Amino acid sequence: MIRINELTKKYGSRTAVDKLSATVAQGEVFGLLGTNGAGKTTTIRILTTMSRADGGTATVGGHDVVRERHEVRKLIGTVPQERNLDHELTVIDNLEIQARLYSLSHRRQRIDECLELFGLGNERKSQVDKLSGGMQRRLLIARALLSRPQVLVLDEPTIGLDPQVRRDIWDTVTRIRNDGVTVLLTTHYMDEAGYLCDRIGLMKSGRLVMTDTPANLQGLAGSYMVEIQRDSGIDRILCRDRSEAERTADGHPDALVRQANLEDAFIALTGQESHA
Repeated sequence: MIRINELTKKYGSRTAVDKLSATVAQGEVFGLLGTNGAGKTTTIRILTTMSRADGGTATVGGHDVVRERHEVRKLIGTVPQERNLDHELTVIDNLEIQARLYSLSHRRQRIDECLELFGLGNERKSQVDKLSGGMQRRLLIARALLSRPQVLVLDEPTIGLDPQVRRDIWDTVTRIRNDGVTVLLTTHYMDEAGYLCDRIGLMKSGRLVMTDTPANLQGLAGSYMVEIQRDSGIDRILCRDRSEAERTADGHPDALVRQANLEDAFIALTGQESHA
């Protein structure tokens, strides 16, 4: 569904995306993980035709993002990190504007379908700025899916939301994937990436340093983590198995031995913290 080949983008002397190559299959949830400045947003801007690459190629559904950008835009629904809704209008008015932009036939029927799908039926006449953050995020996703896109781009979809709302959004993304929609996801939440993604691409300095399933990435870094408190801070040591972890912790009565997680793997494989 998405093919990226040697994609490069520079801003002056800084290379934001550096000969990046990747493929994303139809119906796959693919996560782009990296710190701020790793190149995730620039990559998404190129794929969604908002920016042009300086080198390389990218296609969505077989359409080139430069030469066939109008066709690409028809295939993609985007949920940005910022809540770029018209806050002075109602829920249904926001969806109506989007439906008209895409010249949707039977738009009233489709709007009603999306309202019910995302639990917004009772809020159709509510002004957007009266909605909770979780409801606004649902509306963003509903708006992106109005045109029945083949690819959904989610940029930090649950940032600032409470745990229950985050889980609701996760369930929504899973349902979308099960319907055959390809999902491209960026997130700083490692638990989110591990739960939702079929595969993850770890980005550092504009390059993909590793692409694999969450389980395999975690296994590459190590199965257990030993945390040893020292005067200078906490030493964190990844170990292959439990016995190695226990040997490492031996002699340190306050050491914590725990199973490693995806965030531990991210730091080990990229040399960077997962948050900004």
